[in-house]
Amino acid sequence: MAALDLLGRRHALRALWELRDGPLRFRELALRCGDVSPSVLNARLRELRETGLVAQDAAEGYRLSAQGAELCGVLEPLTRWSEGWARRLPAPRKAARRARAGER
Repeated sequence: MAALDLLGRRHALRALWELRDGPLRFRELALRCGDVSPSVLNARLRELRETGLVAQDAAEGYRLSAQGAELCGVLEPLTRWSEGWARRLPAPRKAARRARAGER
């Protein structure tokens, strides 16, 4: 359960996922994570380093550790499932029209 608690924290999975293709400096990672505040991203990265999922290198920045890379491999099937699920979702406008039509 400790892993689920960590991964369920705001933006933890996002930070891991953005590091899956290679190391990133903090600024690059922050840009890829979008709306994450620097303080929250810093806190998540500290937790991920403390738990051995992320490593920090002065030359390259942040990168997945061997355990972090293994975790991303485990998450890959979930990613494929979620991409298919998202494609099957109705477009927001269509859903709104359907909702209005059902209310009449």
